[in-house]
Amino acid sequence: MSRMNDHELRPHERIDDLCTGGRQIIQRTDGFCFSMDAVLLAHFPVLTGHERVLDLGTGTGIIPLLIADHATRVTAVELSPVQAELAVRSVRMNGLTDKITVREGDYRDPPALFACGEYDLVFSNPPYRPVTSGAVSMGARAAARHELTATLADTVHAAAYALRHGGRLAMVHLPERLGEIVLTLHAEHLAVKRLRMVQPRVDKAPNLMLIEAVKGAALTGMRHEPALIVRDVAGCYTEEIRKIYGQEM
Repeated sequence: MSRMNDHELRPHERIDDLCTGGRQIIQRTDGFCFSMDAVLLAHFPVLTGHERVLDLGTGTGIIPLLIADHATRVTAVELSPVQAELAVRSVRMNGLTDKITVREGDYRDPPALFACGEYDLVFSNPPYRPVTSGAVSMGARAAARHELTATLADTVHAAAYALRHGGRLAMVHLPERLGEIVLTLHAEHLAVKRLRMVQPRVDKAPNLMLIEAVKGAALTGMRHEPALIVRDVAGCYTEEIRKIYGQEM
């Protein structure tokens, strides 16, 4: 990968402020940029500062950049060479090369990227929608939204391989796929322990959900947490969302 000045932007690139410890991220204006899903996921699991963390499908590295201060070390895996290079440059730009390692590769072959049982916590913000009979054009945005390169089963298998016994998987996904997700997790000896729905407004149905599953745990004892409401009746971000984004109250 290029060793150019990490602050030097190429065509169709921009630097965004993450409002976290002065950190910034490089993204392409003509590619898929991170969304609220990833930010909410980064803040969902409780970290003690001692976890070895893996981020499956890191994109431009948003989750590792947000949680780096609260983990022992972070491995970020990304299939796209373009996205992986952006992640590497952002890590260097933020002075986090001693904490975050970016590995370009396909997590459908886990042993090629990480050791079995190596991690305490795995993050996954996978493609939400299965590929149906309808045509889906290939591209960064399509790959981020549809299971063109990895299915739900592929993602859960990689997470289960990476996690130690008792390790956690934190995932954001669509509520409509909850039944399928629970069965897929169970097949890999993972049990949901925390579930939180995300609603765009208090009077709207959930459009996202945050899941924390534990490897080797019993199926009983799931905690269904109060919904996370994104906007109030006036259409403004709620206090909890503003806090997550590091905005002043």
